[in-house]
Amino acid sequence: MRRVGWAVDYLDEAQKLVRDPETHAGRWKELFESRKTEAPEAPDTEEALPEGVPGRLHVEFGTGKGGYSLDMARLYPEEYFVAVEKNDSAAGIAASKYDAEGPQNLRLIWNDARFMDTWFAPEEVDMIHLNFSDPWPKNRNAKRRLSADSFLRQYAAILKPDGKLAMKTDNAALFEYSLLQFSRAGWPLQEISVDFRRSEHPEDAMTEYERKFTTEGKPIYRAVWRRK
Repeated sequence: MRRVGWAVDYLDEAQKLVRDPETHAGRWKELFESRKTEAPEAPDTEEALPEGVPGRLHVEFGTGKGGYSLDMARLYPEEYFVAVEKNDSAAGIAASKYDAEGPQNLRLIWNDARFMDTWFAPEEVDMIHLNFSDPWPKNRNAKRRLSADSFLRQYAAILKPDGKLAMKTDNAALFEYSLLQFSRAGWPLQEISVDFRRSEHPEDAMTEYERKFTTEGKPIYRAVWRRK
């Protein structure tokens, strides 16, 4: 995305931005508990909220402008969410949202996902989310895809033995590539859909891209894998 000056400048004062994530490896739940000074707000809805699992730690890699993790943190107030974004403008926009609207069970890391194994201890994370990741369509850039083998090894290291990874995308080629990569790496496939939003899923928040594509009638591809 284009550089957004005010968003980049905002990172200097962001309150929910974790500037030293490596110091919290193995202690993320302690961080959330120690700073939980107010009850997270639930979304304004007449529908019953899905039942969460207290203390479960979620990480979203490539959060973009931050809407998904923000909505999920509201939807599951007893669970913890860490959003990761390397683009400074997108991270700044997400940070401003989190400070203005975000509940206390949500934090942001502004950095590259390839350093994840320095931020989280082995088997510390319960759930990983990959939403509409950059497909990097050229073969020479395949190693940059968040479902490339190098990333899969890191995910396996930080996920708990029963941990899961959920992926959503509108890109059929990336989805096919990811299915093959996870299969080769031995990850058991738990769920799969080639048109996820053909039915309602109140348990899962919609991203900005997802709303746009759904309105346009485009299918949303989704899969969930369990740590091998």
